Amino acid sequence: MRRSLAAIALGAALVLSSCSTSTDTSPPTPSAPTALPPQADSTASSTTPTPAPADPNDPTGGLTAIFDPGSNADADVLVLRNRGDDAEADLIQRIADQPIAVWLGTWTADPTTTVGSISERAKKEDKISLFVVYNVPGRDCGLYSAGGLSEEYYLTWVKKIADGVTPGSVVWFILEPDALPQLGDCDGQGDRVGLLAAAAKILHDAGGTVFLDAGHSNWKSTEVMAERIALVGTDDIAGFATNTSNYNATDDEIAWGNELSELTGLPYITDTSRSGNGATEDGQWCNPRGRALGPAPEVFGMPGPLLAYVWGKVPGESDGECNGGPAAGKWWREIALELARNASD
Repeated sequence: MRRSLAAIALGAALVLSSCSTSTDTSPPTPSAPTALPPQADSTASSTTPTPAPADPNDPTGGLTAIFDPGSNADADVLVLRNRGDDAEADLIQRIADQPIAVWLGTWTADPTTTVGSISERAKKEDKISLFVVYNVPGRDCGLYSAGGLSEEYYLTWVKKIADGVTPGSVVWFILEPDALPQLGDCDGQGDRVGLLAAAAKILHDAGGTVFLDAGHSNWKSTEVMAERIALVGTDDIAGFATNTSNYNATDDEIAWGNELSELTGLPYITDTSRSGNGATEDGQWCNPRGRALGPAPEVFGMPGPLLAYVWGKVPGESDGECNGGPAAGKWWREIALELARNASD
């Protein structure tokens, strides 16, 4: 099972940077003042209690929502509104309304600036910024999302991502979808375990929170994935991610994720962006028809093991040139409308 690139169009992000949906950081209008109660005892202490510090072991940093940086869906809503097609715009709006991960890969011109800008805006809104790191050597084993960097340059590129983390922000990184489940499946992977471990350390040392991608419930067994996570090591990862850019039912992912959590002692996040109708009976992964949007992103926090539903994939971006779709990562309105129409209200 594989999945596609999900690059966020820079043009869409620039449009959204001026929209009130994601960048309005002005303080709320204060409510009308109320009369203070009479002071019962002039000797009573007026000291304001000091809030408890955030738990350093809590991957959420005490935050309860994920930041919306904008996506191709937002841009398409504008196109549809401008031509007066409100019915379709309303459907695409169901996607645009959700905070969705930004994918970082060879298409990302300046990883440092991209991560820096988004994590800074997220910090101002007291929200978690979410990224998917997708550029490992031998990426996707030559399939629709084939590519990746050379083994010699990969960690230098990861350092550029790390350099963008805004100090004091909560930044989640889903590290390399498919890389660990595909371990050893094709040539050109280099020292994949070593690269993943080093990448996790670079991102963690910069203040990032790393979730190592572990595949999904319809791929490898939890025993196999627990062994592979152990190979990478857990010192620099906060947990693992499941169902990234996939279609499996959320209940199936939770059952599988809970089992893997018991084996590893790690919490996890799961991608619900296209899980609404679950996977097809034959487990199609490339633009399967009849699928639906899944539960909206939601941060549950500690004690876990499930920390959050996330949308790790922009619904409507193609998985590849299959089932009538365009190249991987390209916006495909037809499938976006189908996913939205099929979603339960």
